[in-house]
Amino acid sequence: MKILHTADWHIGKKLHKHDLSPDFDLFINWLCITIEKHGVEVLLVSGDIFDLANPSSEARKQYYRTLMQLKKLNCKLILTGGNHDSPAMLDAPKEILRELEMHVIGGLPQELEEVIIPLKGKNGEIEIVIAALPFLRDADLRTAGDAITYEDRLEAIRKGIQNTFAKTAHLCKEKYPGIPAIALGHLFAAGAETSESERDIQIGNQAAFNALQFGDYFNYIALGHIHKPQRVNAPVPAFYSGSPIPLSFSERKDEKRVLLINTEAGFIPESIPIPSSRRLLKLSGNLEELQLKLSGLEKHGALDSLLEVILEEDKYDADKIFRFDELVSGFNTPGFEIVKHRTNFVHKLQGASELYQNTVKLEDLSPAEVFLELIKKQDYDKDTYTELIGAFNELLEQVQYNENEESL
Repeated sequence: MKILHTADWHIGKKLHKHDLSPDFDLFINWLCITIEKHGVEVLLVSGDIFDLANPSSEARKQYYRTLMQLKKLNCKLILTGGNHDSPAMLDAPKEILRELEMHVIGGLPQELEEVIIPLKGKNGEIEIVIAALPFLRDADLRTAGDAITYEDRLEAIRKGIQNTFAKTAHLCKEKYPGIPAIALGHLFAAGAETSESERDIQIGNQAAFNALQFGDYFNYIALGHIHKPQRVNAPVPAFYSGSPIPLSFSERKDEKRVLLINTEAGFIPESIPIPSSRRLLKLSGNLEELQLKLSGLEKHGALDSLLEVILEEDKYDADKIFRFDELVSGFNTPGFEIVKHRTNFVHKLQGASELYQNTVKLEDLSPAEVFLELIKKQDYDKDTYTELIGAFNELLEQVQYNENEESL
């Protein structure tokens, strides 16, 4: 049997307010072609179907549109909820979806047997068992609530995850002896490399689960939550497929993939790279270097490249900040969009409270005195210095005028 493992779709995700729904549509189109090409019979999605627990109507439409695309392929579909997902929302249509051979388990059911899904092969016999475990919340790990100290609670969560996998393995062995089994899991395994876009789970990731505690019953463990593709150190093959599209600039260099398991050949998966539909670029340098880099961009991919631009200068300079903002706001190169920009100065400008240390209280000074002390620390030429003072005086007069008007 051929089984494809993916995870962390994050439907509805926005990268710095930029909608990534076109990226996901292109991925699904490619996924459908890949499923047909390789004759995939089962698709596993290990959690974080949506980016938000209460997804927008557009995100929900994209989800159901995706299910219908996959249904046309005669491929069984098994999805589990992640820490971003609402169990109730995912579980609501599960009876209807089950009739379409789509199994959705949003949250851990009261009866653990419900996560066990036997799958028949072409000969009509049960060929493999899927233990579709979703993200395990504190309420699912009941012993965690009984812990007294913080360390006790961490250990209780780890033990609860271990016990859940062990009980599920026991049920598989008891009900389907001798049948290979695959478990899904959505969790943070100790030692896994993370990115900027993952939300901490289980007490800020402090309750990291040791993958050695998965046990040795399952033939493969299909993991979700970590967006960087990687294998974890477990007694059996255990892999994070990673997210199918880059969800943060920290993932811009990751090779996105899905994992294909051919049970006839074993349970070490084949990595199938996902074509890149857009680039995420991080550009940094001084003002002149950024101008040069932005003017020399070359288009790549079906979608616009998204840029994070960082101004790096030795000394704080208000004029350069102004020119940098002008550069960003005036940027209009087809095929590229700046979605994030920031400044970084080696010698950071001191705040007003740092100028006087403990010798003077700010409330005892006039705004003009504080401003003069502030700009005195900077290396401005005479004309710039004069312009800054003039601009400050105009602003101060306007503020004082507005305050007088309000008091009348």
